[in-house]
Amino acid sequence: MPFAGTGKIWMNGSLVDWADAKIHVASHVIHYGSGVFEGARCYATPKGSACFRLDTHVERLLNSAKIYRMDTPHTRATLEDAILDTIRANEFKACYIRPIIYRGYDTLGVNPFPCPVDVAIMLWQWGKYLGDAALEQGVDAKVSSWTRASANSFPSLAKSSANYANSGLIKMEAIADGYAEGIALDSSGYISEGSGENVFLIRNNTIYTPPVSAAILPGITRDSVITLAHDMGYTVREEMLPREMLYVSDEVFFVGTAVEVTPVRSVDKRQVGNGRRGPITEAVQRAFFDVINGEVPDTHGWLTYVYPAEAALREPASAVGAKTR
Repeated sequence: MPFAGTGKIWMNGSLVDWADAKIHVASHVIHYGSGVFEGARCYATPKGSACFRLDTHVERLLNSAKIYRMDTPHTRATLEDAILDTIRANEFKACYIRPIIYRGYDTLGVNPFPCPVDVAIMLWQWGKYLGDAALEQGVDAKVSSWTRASANSFPSLAKSSANYANSGLIKMEAIADGYAEGIALDSSGYISEGSGENVFLIRNNTIYTPPVSAAILPGITRDSVITLAHDMGYTVREEMLPREMLYVSDEVFFVGTAVEVTPVRSVDKRQVGNGRRGPITEAVQRAFFDVINGEVPDTHGWLTYVYPAEAALREPASAVGAKTR
């Protein structure tokens, strides 16, 4: 069970007890899915607790809210500080971070404008999303019978609560059929993404991933993996990929805040490669975990350190990367 059920939650500018973080049953978000959210992580590193790409996550949260016409007085800096304050209030060294902007309680009806725009930040300690063994052994996936919405149906660039109803259908179908995860196609039949993860394929030492036009959420972990792969000298191609590429690839892996970097060992009961984590997946995975665990210099400036006393142990101020707030 990932939720401890204790600690503090930030709601509209104040820290409240977990048990008191409540909304009304008539809140618009419950009936119409009018919410946008983020998933980020704070990691315990040798130099102290650090949030991975916190600024980028909060920027995407506010962009999602803008797409859905949800105006909030909170700036990116305010929300970043609120997240860090909430981590400190809960005295977490490592945790999963879930900020959400949502339409609250006023009137019911499809029109959301009369309803207030509320903001909350909750945290919990969360292990490996698909299990510790999956990081090496990989997981079994299936191509879902559910497709991602077409480009003009739901905005895939927004991380919206409503969009995740589709994700839930994909995930439930996969579990019911004996798989760990599902892979959705877009409305034209090209590979899109998992229920909550982006997908990468490797063939002949080239890394492929679907583009934004394939109805994917442009994942922040996805962007990080592309950057790291380029750093390591790999060719990464973002292009429309037919379903059968999943069956003939040498390696397949998922990426995302929750799943991190997890190999796929089979798709639709067809073995991928040798049925285990492949060498390029392993190299990308190692590079990613080295960064988030603070084992290598933060050359891209992706880590924001949480606790001032711990942050003082980082590299000198002249070093590239480390940030504190």
